[in-house]
Amino acid sequence: MAGKNIVYFDLETQRSLTDVGRAKDKLGMSVGVTYSTGDGEYRIYGENEVDALIDQLLKADLVVGWNHVEFDYPVLQAYTIVDLPSQTVNLDMMLDLQETLGFRLKLDSAAKGSLGGEGKTADGLDALKWWQQHKKTGDLEPLMKIAEYCAYDVKVTKCVHEYGVEHGRLKYPDRAGHLQEVVVSWA
Repeated sequence: MAGKNIVYFDLETQRSLTDVGRAKDKLGMSVGVTYSTGDGEYRIYGENEVDALIDQLLKADLVVGWNHVEFDYPVLQAYTIVDLPSQTVNLDMMLDLQETLGFRLKLDSAAKGSLGGEGKTADGLDALKWWQQHKKTGDLEPLMKIAEYCAYDVKVTKCVHEYGVEHGRLKYPDRAGHLQEVVVSWA
């Protein structure tokens, strides 16, 4: 992994799947956030900067996310003719774990189990509410809340990935609250 430009990525949307009849390309991006190991920086993108976000993803040696291939990329497809899944090298940790576990593990569960209780700070419904507040009032504070929440999700994604690389496994609480382990081969 040393010397590789890994880009950790997440985005939040303007609308919910209920709003758009499950058409992910109609969700609209409110905020996107990346962390690049190449430059050691977080970047926050608004909808008017989506081209720069896509460019960073295309230039990455590896894009790491949580359900980004089946959710975030379809959202971005509305903004580009580039076929993101085929034009980028990806590790979608959720999809990788789903193959092994047979179910979709939440990022929050992997984070709480592997990182000693540290999980997400909010959820996507909060981000949608903040987007509506921003659109209604023009106030930038709700937009900043989305950016902060999304950046924290990127940080958690990065930490979960690094834990998996270092330990070759992740921990997560099962439905009964018992800690389970799953082997990962992300090194």
